[in-house]
Amino acid sequence: MAKSEINSPLPGVFYRRPSPDSEVFKNDGDTVAATDILGVIEVMKSFHEIPAGAAGTNLKFLVDDGDAVMAGQPIAEIDA
Repeated sequence: MAKSEINSPLPGVFYRRPSPDSEVFKNDGDTVAATDILGVIEVMKSFHEIPAGAAGTNLKFLVDDGDAVMAGQPIAEIDA
């Protein structure tokens, strides 16, 4: 299997959960479907969901919850 990167579509702050008191969307090691939401990017109080975009296994996040990210920056990788 090849590694596939999931990149941030825009700059902002990456969050792994929909709200501070919620569970994370996905955990490291999870299997994902293309439509699964991995997190959200906050840009000026607007939240944009980040789908996996491809199905795969062994999800690994490359940034932490609350990290600032740039457009095109890898946020996670999967074995696709």
